[in-house]
Amino acid sequence: MIYLDYSATTPVDDQVLDSFVKVNKTYIGNPNSLHQLGVESKHLMEDATKQVADLLHVHPSEVIFTSGASESNNLAILGVLLKYPQRGKHILTTALEHSSIQETLSFCEKLGYIIDIVPLLPTGEIDLDKFAALLTKDTVLVSIASVSSEVGIRQDITRIGAMVKAYPTTIFHVDGTQAVGKIPIDLTNVDLFTFSAHKFYGLKGIGCLIKRRGIELEPLIHGGKSQTIYRSGTPPLALIVSLAKALRIALKNQPERFQKVESLNHLLVKELSKMDSVVLNSNDHSIPHIVNFSVPGIKAETMLHWLEQDAIFVSTKTACSKDNSSSLALLAMEKDDSVARSSIRVSLSHLTTEDEILKFLKSLEKGIQKLHLK
Repeated sequence: MIYLDYSATTPVDDQVLDSFVKVNKTYIGNPNSLHQLGVESKHLMEDATKQVADLLHVHPSEVIFTSGASESNNLAILGVLLKYPQRGKHILTTALEHSSIQETLSFCEKLGYIIDIVPLLPTGEIDLDKFAALLTKDTVLVSIASVSSEVGIRQDITRIGAMVKAYPTTIFHVDGTQAVGKIPIDLTNVDLFTFSAHKFYGLKGIGCLIKRRGIELEPLIHGGKSQTIYRSGTPPLALIVSLAKALRIALKNQPERFQKVESLNHLLVKELSKMDSVVLNSNDHSIPHIVNFSVPGIKAETMLHWLEQDAIFVSTKTACSKDNSSSLALLAMEKDDSVARSSIRVSLSHLTTEDEILKFLKSLEKGIQKLHLK
């Protein structure tokens, strides 16, 4: 098996799984209980929360654990809008966002909010001049991913955040799901930041929302104080500890892992560039972990299943996309429809080998020849 879909999810690290099992067996008390077992569990939860805060250079009170990035994105967006209905009805975002943001904002549109999609440059970067022109005192929220999950385009969230700060009542939300553990993160100008553990070799079912002090949210899950007042329910202690462990391992090893992935990226892009039928969609502004390309004339899902015959696993768009229609991200980057309909995402890891890349390329080349004949 050759797994090249690490941006969808990653295999759990053995150390992370060991921590999860140990906590489940050792700390049986509910952290919300007042007896000794509950107090011990609460102390462990507080320690894990502080670890996450220290790793991201934020305050422990700013860490909110959720079930994953989709819940975190919903809480960030809806929590802000419900808490500050008087601040305005204008929201800015991009066509590169994850479906958990796009569909949440579509829901907000039904509630009377005006959603403006910030134009992109052909590189996939935000057109900052047009972004500045769209920002107004009625803009209540700006929601922009630090890294596009489909094409891997990296945005300058520090500069964008500085522009947003000129509007004191506007809140800046960043989806960092594809960035954490892969590239350095600077949250200086970010108000809300979301991510999920299973993207950096943690377990599924646990994510995080970093909420800066001074910003309030209306909870989506009510029921009283738990790990935080912003998200009720019995805290999943073992998952919380496992997220802290996964984050610590990922950030500690980030430089060497990045170097390995960058080397693999160079090999992959070099060989793809030699294929006349292939159009590269990722570019120099993409992180090396994601390589998006198209083979116009061959449907993306057709190529995906061709590769699957050789036990090679890639993706078309993002794993959470609702359908297999044209990629809105690529259309926004001024790619034509044939390119947008045939895009394939290969996502790399430090676990990927050169041999796997070469086998993938061989299967792809054979698939292009065979499928173009049909």
